[in-house]
Amino acid sequence: MKPEDIIIAPIVTEKSNDMLQQGKYTFEVNKNATKIEIANAVEKLFEVKVLKVNTISVKGKSKRVGYHQGKTSDWKKAIVTIDTNPGDTTYLGKGGKAVKGSKKLKDSIEEFMGA
Repeated sequence: MKPEDIIIAPIVTEKSNDMLQQGKYTFEVNKNATKIEIANAVEKLFEVKVLKVNTISVKGKSKRVGYHQGKTSDWKKAIVTIDTNPGDTTYLGKGGKAVKGSKKLKDSIEEFMGA
């Protein structure tokens, strides 16, 4: 699956806005996506370092319009914790020397609030 197919939409509620200060972002995701696929999709789309992914399967509610009764569809929610203080990554290169990584990571997702 492509990252655009995994992340469907951000969820903006009062509770999710309070969690933004802790580096936790809430998304509606594909029902068949795993935590690893969600983490890789968020890292690729928003160029951030994902620390943890929590997923919740939300059951649909019964709805009624006049005489007709139906049910909303089930969906999946993911709470993604990102690294708010990304440092330079170092790894061992040839000869055992420490080499700094050149990948620049962001400390927040600006697109989340429609900025």
